Parts: sequence; C-alpha cells; structure tokens
Amino acid sequence: MGLGNGSSSDVPFASHKAMQDETTPLLPIKAEEDAVHEFNGASFSGAVFNLSTTIVGAGIMALPASIKMLGLIPGILMIVLVALLTEASIDMLVRCSHQGKITSYGWLMGDTFGQWGRIALQVSVVINNIGVLIVYMIIIGDVLSGTSTTGVHHSGIFEGWFGPHVWNSRPVVLLATTLLVFAPLVSFKRLDSLRYTSALSVALAVVFVVITAGVAIVRLVEGTVEIPKLFPEIDGISSVWKLFTAVPVLVTAYICHYNVHSIDNELEDKTQIKPIVQTSLGLCSSVYIATSFFAYLLFGEATLADVLANFDSDLRIPFSSVFNDIVRVSYVVHIMLVFPIVFFALRLNLDGLLFPTARHISCDNRRFTIITVSLLAVIYVAAIFIPSIWDAFQFTGATAAVLIGFIFPAMIILRDPYGVSTNRDKILAVTMIVLAVVSNSVALYSDTLNIFYRKQEA
Repeated sequence: MGLGNGSSSDVPFASHKAMQDETTPLLPIKAEEDAVHEFNGASFSGAVFNLSTTIVGAGIMALPASIKMLGLIPGILMIVLVALLTEASIDMLVRCSHQGKITSYGWLMGDTFGQWGRIALQVSVVINNIGVLIVYMIIIGDVLSGTSTTGVHHSGIFEGWFGPHVWNSRPVVLLATTLLVFAPLVSFKRLDSLRYTSALSVALAVVFVVITAGVAIVRLVEGTVEIPKLFPEIDGISSVWKLFTAVPVLVTAYICHYNVHSIDNELEDKTQIKPIVQTSLGLCSSVYIATSFFAYLLFGEATLADVLANFDSDLRIPFSSVFNDIVRVSYVVHIMLVFPIVFFALRLNLDGLLFPTARHISCDNRRFTIITVSLLAVIYVAAIFIPSIWDAFQFTGATAAVLIGFIFPAMIILRDPYGVSTNRDKILAVTMIVLAVVSNSVALYSDTLNIFYRKQEA
C-alpha cells in the first residue's frame, strides 16, 4: 500500500477511506455470519431457533449457583428482569439500524461514535469471547477431570471410570483436548461444516433440563429433597455486596446482541425481528428458570458454580450413574463443537484490531497460524489457573458483556443519530447505564475481595 504522492487527487481518497473506516461493519456481512452461526433460513421459526442458540450457552451452568446466592424468588425475578432489559436494548439497536440502513452492530457503533466507537466494540467482543472460551475449557476440565474449588473433590468422568492418574489430570486432559480437538477444528477457515451445532446446542439444553427436572420431581415426590431458601441470607454488609456477584452471570447468560443483525439481515419482513427477539427471550428465560429451579432443588446448598460438576454423585434414583454420564458427556461434546464458532469471531476481531489495514486473515496463512496458536495458548493457560467459571463470568460479565448488552445500546439511543429516540427511551437508557455501572462495579469489587481472601486462606 503506497503512501501517496501528496497531490490533490489523494485528498478525496483519504477522505473516503476515513469515512469507510468509521462506517465499515465490525465484520463483513458474509464473514460475520460465518463467525458465529450460519443463518441460512429466513423463516420465523428458523430465526427464533438461531437466536435462541446464541443466547443459551455456558451461562446456563452457572445460573443455579446464582439462584442459590440470591434465593429462589429474587433469583427468578432477576432472570426475568435481565430478559426484559435485554429485549429493550436489542430493540434500541434494531430501530436505529433500520432507520440508518445499518447491517451490523460494529457499523452502527462506527456510524454513531466514529472509528473509536467501532474499536471499543471490537475490544469488547474480543474480551467477551476470550472469557466465554475460558469458561468452556474450565467446564471441560471440571467434567472430565473433576474439581475441588469448594474444598470437596468432585470426580470427573475419566477419574470415575479409570481412577485418578496423571494422564487424566486437568492440565493433561485440557492439553490433549486443545491439541487433538480444538486445534483441528479452529484450523478451518470456513465454518460451513459446523453450522448444524446450533441444533445440537438447543437439543442438549433440553436434555439437560428434562433430566434435571425429572430427577428433581422424583426426589420431591419421595420427600428426599431439601426445601430451597426463598430469599438470601443477610448477615452483614459483606453478604449484601456478595449478592451483586450474581449480576454479571445473569448478564452474560443473555448476551446475543452481536448476532441480531445477522438474523435480521436474513428476514424478508423486517417487522418480524421484534417478535422473534421476544419469542427467543421468552423461550430461553423458560429454560433458564427451569434449569435454575430444578438444579437448585436437586442439589440445594451443595450447588456448585458449574452445576455440571454436581453430576458426579448418587442422584438416588435407578441408573443414577448413567444419567450423570449422559448429562455430562453430551454437554461437553456440545461445548467442544461450539468452541470453534466462538473462536472464529474472536480471531477475526483480534486480527482486525492488530492489523486493521492488512488483507483478510484467511488469505495470510502465517498470520492465521500465529494468532490461532497464541489464542489457544492464552485460553489454555487461563483455564488452568482460573479455578472456577464463576470467577471468569465475573470479569467478562461485569466488563465486556455489560458493554455489549446494555451500555453501548443505551449510549447509541442517547446520541440518537437517526432521530428515533423517545423520552421513554432516554429515561430507560440512563436507567440501564446507571444500573449496569453500579451493580457491576460492586460485583467486581466484591469478587476481587473474595479472590483475595481465598488466596490468604490458602
């Protein structure tokens, strides 16, 4: 790429290039679709299915622990509240995008706040996706190798089948998974072959809910479950601060904003996007409430941050070990298949930040390999040293996720570049920003103290 000769003919080109930089979508339309899910269907049901797949991820495994912390009634109310705020924030993005003929979240941020707005969103997506992938790997380690984060060891599948050995320890299992499963899958430059994992995702979520609900109902009928606490136990100011640590987990569970434009772009009737979002959020909220309620009912105060790790004990029903293994193995396989989809978007956005003027990463094998290997190494090391998915959710949920899901949409509607904002929108936007900043700041502060105290006790 030349530097130009300083002639007047270079000026229009420079002006056009600057404008293009500020309004270029976060991802190219085709690449953005490939980066997360392939949206081939433009039907109402297909769009609901794809958006629901985006929403339901690893966050579902930490929700029962949130219910344990908040109490049954406040916990369920918080799940509903965050769903309503998510619907409102997506509606803000969609209305602005339709008015401005915008086809991506990144493009909307760039059009509203300039190049730095687009970069801010890219950084947030990178942080959020790294956090999600670390959570995926932690869950795989918990399920296959076991976990002892609460002081009580919960056996993994390999340990239960073969006993404890060096080869089935967490570092070795995760290294083998990275080299033998993730490395080949993330080496694909196109994700067409993985587009059907969205169907598997929803199916496995249903399997998890059905098995958990079935076991909990049987135990409830037999009278062998403890009555769950309806409200949190407050025994001082520190316990109040600790309640806020559930907020980032709930926020992360609903982040789907970066896929809304991809789904909207596939619809012939743009007015369908609003009922599609509402239907998807209603479906996912039902799954979340059912999972949280029945898992907390089943495991009570022994519910772990990663509830999958609880499925190593006797469920007190016939074929308990079989149901345990079905739940854990199926969800681990699901995570392994979804991993490259999230990784693809991460790699593309990180490359855009580091090499904004370079050719597309898929055309440069050397850059593609270096970024891929570096990201896998960072995620692997982080998954070894971060003890719990709760800690990972605290950071990503209280920073990148809350920016993507609530603060950026609220800022866009307050700036109102397309004249669609009403007084109600502005009041709601200010409320969202205040709630997001205050609650997540307290959550970060509380979680940092908890981590510090854990290290002192150790």
